[in-house]
Amino acid sequence: MDAWEEGLPRRPRFSAQQPRLCWRLSPFLLTCAAHFLLWIPQDRPSWVSALVKCLPALCLAAALQGRGRGRRYRALLQGALLCSAVGDACLIWPDAFLHGMAAFAVAHLLYLWAFGLSPLRPGLLLPIALVSVPYSGMLLLHVPTRMAPALAAYSLVLASVMWRGLARGGSVRWGVLLFTFSDMVLAWDTFAQPLPHARLVVMTTYYAAQLLITLSGFQSPRLKTN
Repeated sequence: MDAWEEGLPRRPRFSAQQPRLCWRLSPFLLTCAAHFLLWIPQDRPSWVSALVKCLPALCLAAALQGRGRGRRYRALLQGALLCSAVGDACLIWPDAFLHGMAAFAVAHLLYLWAFGLSPLRPGLLLPIALVSVPYSGMLLLHVPTRMAPALAAYSLVLASVMWRGLARGGSVRWGVLLFTFSDMVLAWDTFAQPLPHARLVVMTTYYAAQLLITLSGFQSPRLKTN
C-alpha cells in the first residue's frame, strides 16, 4: 500500500532532486514575477489580468505532473490548484465573487481530502476555534445577509483545512497558515474596511501558501517504525 495514500508521516528529501525541482518550479516563479511586475489595476478587470493572476497556480499544477509514488496525493493537489486558478479568475470581477468563493471552497475540500485524517490531533481544534470563531463572527456583521450562509460555510471548510494541514506538518503546516491569513485579509478588506496594501499582502501570502503546499507533493514518504 502506498504510504502517501495512508496519511503516514513524510520525510522531506529534496537534496537529491533539487536541480530538477527548481526546473519544475521555474515557470511558477516566472509567472509570479510577471504578476507583480505587471500589477494590472484592479479597476480594469479583463481576461488578460485573469490569466496573469491564475498562471502561477496552473504552473504549480503542471509541476506536479509525473509518475511515481504518491500519484493520488499529487492528483488531489493538482485538482485543488486548478480550482484555485478558477477562483483567481473569478475574483477579478466583483460580480463573480461568490463563484470565486465556490471554486476556492472546492479547492479546500480537495486539500482536505489529500491531507487525510492521520494523525488526527484533535487538540488543535480548540486554538483554531478560538481564532476562527471570533473572526468569522465579526466579519459576518459586515457581510450582506444573502452572502452570510455561504461565507459561514466557507469559513468552516477553511478552518477544517487548517486543522488537517497543521496536523500533517511539514511545508503543509506553513502553507495552510499563510492561506488562512491571505483569506482573512481578503475578506476583511472586501467586506469590513479597506486595509493598507491589502492586495499585495493577499497575493504574496497566497502564492507562498500554494507553493508550500505543492512542495509536499515532492517529498518522499517515511513509514512508521513503531
